[in-house]
Amino acid sequence: MSILGRAMTRSPRNADRAPRRSFLRCRKGASAVEFALVAPVFFALTFAILEAGFFFFVNSTVTEANARAARLVRTGQAQLGGITPQAFYNEICNVVDALGSCDDRLTVDVDSFPDFAALAADLSQIDCRASSDPTIAGSQFSAADYGARREIVRVRVCFLYKPVNPFIGLKLQSNADGFREMVSVSIFRNEPFGNNGGGT
Repeated sequence: MSILGRAMTRSPRNADRAPRRSFLRCRKGASAVEFALVAPVFFALTFAILEAGFFFFVNSTVTEANARAARLVRTGQAQLGGITPQAFYNEICNVVDALGSCDDRLTVDVDSFPDFAALAADLSQIDCRASSDPTIAGSQFSAADYGARREIVRVRVCFLYKPVNPFIGLKLQSNADGFREMVSVSIFRNEPFGNNGGGT
């Protein structure tokens, strides 16, 4: 048999194998498959980072609001300047209201103690507001709670915030309404302020 004849005899088998070989070598769609495998992990990590970042942003905002308002008490401006509990509450609200309405999310509590032993004996927790319980007041103190000179004062702020994605990121406890409680506490001794309305 001639060489041409042998080539023609083998051509049907080679013709069957050619599509299989080209299919195995084909890389079309590989990028789409790889992206489909990686995308869920990538987006989960991205949203987890955003959720953690939002948590720390809310935490720093509430802490800053607490520190600003607490200084009014520590220096005697609240006592000598006649700052009402509502005005003190508004000082904190003006900082955190960008995160949500203070009317149903912000709680402020101020207590004064004669010494640190009395403070240590007080194991009470701040009663944060909740949509399911409208009886909880946002301002839970009176002007007398600012304390006198050299007294120990505790300022507690509770702010409710809604997570961006409650299923991804920081697994923190939420209340019955789906909000998370961000609590900031300041404990200090009032300065020996005089009649001029403030300390240093």
